[in-house]
Amino acid sequence: MLSRAEQDAEAEAEEEESQEDSATPAVGSAVSEEQLAQSMLVDMPTAHGEIIEGANGGEGTTVRSAYLGKEMQASFLEYSMSVIVSRALPDVRDGLKPVHRRILYAMNESGYTPNRPHMKSARTVGDVIGKYHPHGDSAVYDTMVRLAQPFSMRVPLVDGHGNFGSIDGDSAAAMRYTEARLDKAAMELLRDLDKETVDFQPNYDESLEEPKVLPARFPNLLVNGSNGIAVGMATNIPPHNLGETIDATCMMLDNPDITTEELMTALPGPDFPTGGIIMGKKGILDAYETGRGSLTVRAKCTIEDRKNGKSSIVVSEIPYQVNRKRLLEKLGELVRDKKLPEISNIHDAADRHGIDIVIDLKQNALPQVVLNKLYKHTQLQVGFGVIMLALVDGVPRVLSLKEMLFYYIEHQKEVIERRTRFELKKAEERAHILDGYIIALDNIDEVIHIIRSSQTDKEAGARLTERFGLSKKQTDAILEMRLRRLTGLEREKIEQELADLREKIAYYKRVLEDEGLLKQIIKDELQEIKKKFGTPRKTQLSGDAKDIDVEDLIAEENVVVTMTKAGYVKRLPVTTYRQQKRGGKGMQGVSLKDNDYVEHLFVASTHSYMLFFSTAGKVYRLKVYELPEASRHARGTAIVNLLPLQKGETISAVIATKDFPEDEYLMFATEHGMVKKTSMDLYDRTRRDGLIAINLKEGDQLISVRRVAVGEKVIMVSSAGKAIMWSEGEVRAMGRDTMGVKGMTVPADAHVLGMEIAKPGSDLFVITEKGYGKRTSIDEYPEHHRGGQGVFTITMTDKKGLLSVMKIVKPNDEIMIISEEGVVVRTPVSGISELGRSTQGVRVMNVADKDRVTAVAISSTGKKKRDQKAEGDDVDDIDEIELADEGELGEDDLD
Repeated sequence: MLSRAEQDAEAEAEEEESQEDSATPAVGSAVSEEQLAQSMLVDMPTAHGEIIEGANGGEGTTVRSAYLGKEMQASFLEYSMSVIVSRALPDVRDGLKPVHRRILYAMNESGYTPNRPHMKSARTVGDVIGKYHPHGDSAVYDTMVRLAQPFSMRVPLVDGHGNFGSIDGDSAAAMRYTEARLDKAAMELLRDLDKETVDFQPNYDESLEEPKVLPARFPNLLVNGSNGIAVGMATNIPPHNLGETIDATCMMLDNPDITTEELMTALPGPDFPTGGIIMGKKGILDAYETGRGSLTVRAKCTIEDRKNGKSSIVVSEIPYQVNRKRLLEKLGELVRDKKLPEISNIHDAADRHGIDIVIDLKQNALPQVVLNKLYKHTQLQVGFGVIMLALVDGVPRVLSLKEMLFYYIEHQKEVIERRTRFELKKAEERAHILDGYIIALDNIDEVIHIIRSSQTDKEAGARLTERFGLSKKQTDAILEMRLRRLTGLEREKIEQELADLREKIAYYKRVLEDEGLLKQIIKDELQEIKKKFGTPRKTQLSGDAKDIDVEDLIAEENVVVTMTKAGYVKRLPVTTYRQQKRGGKGMQGVSLKDNDYVEHLFVASTHSYMLFFSTAGKVYRLKVYELPEASRHARGTAIVNLLPLQKGETISAVIATKDFPEDEYLMFATEHGMVKKTSMDLYDRTRRDGLIAINLKEGDQLISVRRVAVGEKVIMVSSAGKAIMWSEGEVRAMGRDTMGVKGMTVPADAHVLGMEIAKPGSDLFVITEKGYGKRTSIDEYPEHHRGGQGVFTITMTDKKGLLSVMKIVKPNDEIMIISEEGVVVRTPVSGISELGRSTQGVRVMNVADKDRVTAVAISSTGKKKRDQKAEGDDVDDIDEIELADEGELGEDDLD
């Protein structure tokens, strides 16, 4: 089926072909183009009733042939232009739509001015719809109500008396109950209207006249803004501060070539009547430069501390055009649906002093995180799309700030010029009459004789005109002059008035000739209005707008992350595990299936990045808060549900970090002793299917990844009980897609257990499968070149089992040891004996016969954290994050 546009095109083509006698039937179609065009014809009466034979016309039938598409297009165009010009869009000169202009004009004509009492709103509405605006009374009343609302208009134009609605969305009382009159500021829009400053046009029935535009002595389009939806276009101009707008107008008058940035020193941005905060200046600059921009407006919120460690969020200002009642309902709904569990109560604290909303938080809630959630999920933060569309000479145009001010200034120039011409004409007419008075007074005896000797007024006027060369107006004025004007005092008054008029006439002529003087008059009158009606700015301007990310809604806290050999991962608070002395039995941390055990355990911030290194040599990236939170006994979520791992691919190493500095590196170690160093900034990217982290030889696998800085020492330990230490400078930096070099040589029946960064003053902690371990000072290990077998670090026996885990620790550290069956022990390092390299070690953890140690994580106590801060040492992002102290656990918490 053909679209309307295609049908119109074919119909036009058919009409042209028929005129050339070359129409042919359509090939392969059951309907010819001529038949299709014929079917598009409709019968409609002509405007003048002439008889035209049409497609279906018969004798005596009044029809008109027309194409449906063209007729619809023309009719809709007329309708749309009527909506655009006469209803929905404001004029760039006075910033008013026709209905606003008619309301103000009707109230002014009826005398409902600020110096008169309030008048019933129904009377005003009746005047408007009866004289100028033949539409619905409710539409006119609603418009008048908005002009009176201080939370809708930056400078209200109507002074309402009664219930004119509220910011809560309450509607105004019926028009028969309310009263209104023009506000003082509205009189500035109407000022000089009686001095022929603007053109008038007939009203809808041509019985009266109404102004096409108001003089508008201040830039109302910017001050009060405008919003409206026309046909195919819309306008949304934010309100501005009156004083700032006038200052910008004066700057434009002084320098027409001023830049937008310079204008923004006087007019930095919109100023909403409800206050709030505009986030960022880019949207404002875009709107002022191009006429279109996007603003982010936030409520004004403050965080107050209450007793018992609780906090409250107090909302004192809300964004423009936000319904406060609906905002409260939305807040209650989010609390009821447990989307904001941190909130304990919501108070409506509105009174005659303000519209405060008080949001009480629970004891452990973080106010800033809750505030971010409120910005994300409620209208405490909204977007305001600026479209600065207005009518210029009856044509809709999207205007920049400079263009708006330019057209307003041109309008003011015309208003002042026309007012000056009007006053010049009045002054010249009065001076002309006074000249006649002076002539009559100089010749009063002869004038009286002529009048007394004349039979009629007409004869007296003719004789006076002939004798003194007077005009008809002067003659009429002399004939109507009272006798008291003949006194000497009156003559002096006439002469003084004439002298004053001649000064005014000279001034008016200078104004019309000197554009600089004309501009100065505009500036002076604008500054007078600013002094009279200017108010301080209500809306604050803040820094760049920041999108509310998911991370902003997550409280930053330390969590324990565990990952099992089978690939189950979870996070839980560090306070789950309580501190125990050396040799403790521990408590159940993870409930696991048979043959599964915890492989990775560490402490990290919820806002850190998680880098997962797989056996395939790839790296995947997640945020810690993206990992599922689970209980202490829960197994967790399979990593294959979080990462796109291939078949047979498992995670072999995990690292957490908050940043990716270029001068720090990741050091990789494989089971066969290969090592590689790569700059961290190469991993500051993500891809759905992962990035290549390291190339591996067949049969080899990744066992350790650590952050390393320039000059640090690296230590590697093998299952054969040997350790080797060498400087990171032994390995040059390589790219991601490389294999690396030999770091440690191990026998065929052994493998590398792990690799750590050997920091000065630290100890090497090793532990066997059966829980026997020890710590040895790093100073006892000689530094070698990479690639050697190393020196012995522990004497192993069958009773104590194979060497299982190695870690670098400090005396003030605490370690968390986890076994294959999920038993966790948290114990201070200071409780573990410090022994030489070739000793056997002591029992660190009581391990069951069928269990074995699989993982160890290092955490810092509060004391260690303070000590490190005093010494200026860095704290490792992965292993040295402060653990919070927790209270005693009950017997049920012990395994």
